[in-house]
Amino acid sequence: MKNYLWIFAVGMVTTFLITPLVEMLANSVGAVDRPTERKVHTKSIPRLGGVAIYLGFLLASVLFLSVDRELMGILLGATFILALGVIDDMKDLSPKVKFLGQLGAAVILILSGVQIEFVGNPFGKGLLYLGGWGVFLTLFWVVGLTNTVNFIDGLDGLAAGVSVIALTTLCYVAHQTGQLGTAMISIALAGSALGFLKHNFHPAKVFMGDSGSMFLGFMLGAITVQGVMKSVAAIALLVPIVIMGVPIFDTISAIFRRFRNKRPVTQADRNHIHHRLLYRGFSHQQTVLIIYFWSVLLSMAALILNFATFMEKITVFVVLAILSFFFDKFVGLFEDFRRR
Repeated sequence: MKNYLWIFAVGMVTTFLITPLVEMLANSVGAVDRPTERKVHTKSIPRLGGVAIYLGFLLASVLFLSVDRELMGILLGATFILALGVIDDMKDLSPKVKFLGQLGAAVILILSGVQIEFVGNPFGKGLLYLGGWGVFLTLFWVVGLTNTVNFIDGLDGLAAGVSVIALTTLCYVAHQTGQLGTAMISIALAGSALGFLKHNFHPAKVFMGDSGSMFLGFMLGAITVQGVMKSVAAIALLVPIVIMGVPIFDTISAIFRRFRNKRPVTQADRNHIHHRLLYRGFSHQQTVLIIYFWSVLLSMAALILNFATFMEKITVFVVLAILSFFFDKFVGLFEDFRRR
């Protein structure tokens, strides 16, 4: 426990102290997010916050973790995706270039041995080895999560706060299942994201930008592949999906919505979950806190799924389905479907 607290504190304090310096750097190089029709903020805000999160995480990792092949692969992939995000924050890269860069970061992970090689057999005992399908599943999962955090990064403090909740939960699950290295990486990153959140919560002084959202998304993908998804329990496949339920659901909804409207998937709009809550009359802070609360509920459900009996897991699924139905109805998703 003392090691967890130390690595969390180092990541948090380092990021908190570095963020104002990164803010000044962003202003000096022109990495600034200017208001547009689809954006909520009304003034220009620097957006290289991902650099501060990365540096806090890197220092905590170097001080407290043993660097092996897998960790080196994660750090190399994270550095690559951060550099891609920094360039995008400064130059606005095309979606195609960003996608290819995300694939490249995921390939670095796979080459270092971080990939989904097997899953627990849901129909009996033993393991199901995936072979070449494991590479495809790893690419799909890592690139997918990289973009889900990017999609949800639309309000001050939203992506950072949801990431802190998810990473803390992943740390606990990894620790309880004996994945101590994964647990330490998770808590280091949670501390770094929390240190940044102090500067990023509404009204934000600095945005994490694509450098931050892609870095956090990539790390969440790498962490779950390295640790939780390698568990021999078949239910372990669902745990990270439930923990990241809000950004995953928001991304799937956005893709479906844009496909039905015959628009490019990468074309931004103002119909994400957080936008819908704002339309319902909630303030900026209230909207973020509602999504935090929903993320905490999903994380609690994921813990139950991982450690509970069969009947308790069934109960959780039923409760989640009912709550999700009413939440979707409340934010107007079904109205959107009916209009189509």
